[in-house]
Amino acid sequence: QVQLVQSGGGLVQSGGSLRLSCAASGTIFRFNAMAWYRQAPGKQRELVARIISSRTNYADSVKGRFTISKDNTQNTVYLQMNSLKPEDTAVYYCNLWNGPGVEYWGPGTQVTVSS
Repeated sequence: QVQLVQSGGGLVQSGGSLRLSCAASGTIFRFNAMAWYRQAPGKQRELVARIISSRTNYADSVKGRFTISKDNTQNTVYLQMNSLKPEDTAVYYCNLWNGPGVEYWGPGTQVTVSS
């Protein structure tokens, strides 16, 4: 069984920074992918950033402001969020792709950016 434990998030003013963490435990497939998604009220969940090995990709809305990174020894993924905007307000979810048809989600953490 795989568990994803998220930390970080909270309330920050526009232009501020936050860092999210997600630690995965259990049986982790070597060639996994980890990602951050977010869901704002009344909107669909959207991909924010993904990391596969050392390759990363980002949503256009966060490019240049957010950075995803991973500590493979700890199976932990991070999302450094800088220059935050009110439109970044959402619940952020960690995601682990652990092989074909095997996917896990973290519980979500609220990020609120005030103007």
